[in-house]
Amino acid sequence: MSEEIPASQDTATEEKTAEEQSLEVSAATSGTAEDGAAETGPSAVEEVTQEEQEEESDPRTHRFECRSCGYVYDPEEGVKKQNIPVGTAFEDLDTITFRCPVCRSKVGAFRDIGPRSKASGFEENLNYGLGVNRLTPGQKNVLIFGSLALGFAFFLSLYSLR
Repeated sequence: MSEEIPASQDTATEEKTAEEQSLEVSAATSGTAEDGAAETGPSAVEEVTQEEQEEESDPRTHRFECRSCGYVYDPEEGVKKQNIPVGTAFEDLDTITFRCPVCRSKVGAFRDIGPRSKASGFEENLNYGLGVNRLTPGQKNVLIFGSLALGFAFFLSLYSLR
């Protein structure tokens, strides 16, 4: 009915595809390959850097959000109320004694929301828009309120046109 591929052939094809991918990546970064660089282009390099950033993201630096009340535990801040020092990862907290400082929920009510510097949203949606989706929430705040301040200053400058 259906042909089964022996394990030796299956691993050989996996090794071949891994070698092809590494050649494409090296061609895209060096720019010396003729056909490889034209086919891969900057999008392949961009995908590689995204994968590297995801691999570099240490789970011990991730923030966790309480699903009940929205409180965010950030290891870079700690919790002064509960004498949790700065730099304590969420995984290192005692699961029995730790409770949400706001609503007293257990550790199971928290979910991982990633590192602080990560752009918000789904990975597949970050390429839409004018590049604004790739900005972190802090950068978006600066962009929004900075443009509002410039607009306000522009309209105030119209009073000097008499």
